[in-house]
Amino acid sequence: MSLTRIQQEHWAPTTTTHRVWQRRHYLGSGDLVWSEAAESLMRWEIKTRSGFVVQPQEPVRMGARPQLSAVLGPIAIDEPIEVVDTVHSADRVGFAYKTSPGHPVSGEEAFILTRSAAHVFLEIRSLTAPSDLLGWRVVFPLLLVAQKFTRWRYGRALTLK
Repeated sequence: MSLTRIQQEHWAPTTTTHRVWQRRHYLGSGDLVWSEAAESLMRWEIKTRSGFVVQPQEPVRMGARPQLSAVLGPIAIDEPIEVVDTVHSADRVGFAYKTSPGHPVSGEEAFILTRSAAHVFLEIRSLTAPSDLLGWRVVFPLLLVAQKFTRWRYGRALTLK
């Protein structure tokens, strides 16, 4: 299982134990769209604009272990992670993280901005399997439904202000 090769344009996951998912979203065109989306992405705004709390509020960096919390009304679900890869080049910006023990699911997720000519795209990649914790394993089908909604929000997060 690995998303950590986010520098590669083409992703070929080698897992049979995780659900593989990938989508590409068009964000717009031009240098302003690119620079604003890249800055927002690397400040965790793809997560915060999708209903998560990220602590501490520091830019994404390799090896970081921020505490993510999914906020559902009065309930906050902790989602411990570790950033395992970053990329920052003239036409690719992004990061990948893996879940840590205690996370509701097991896997990795990557958010990669790409620029082709003037067009800006957000690519989201994920590998998902049930958590190692029995309580989360029991509700895994519900987590997959929540994941679909969250991915929809990710697709819109960097285009909203």
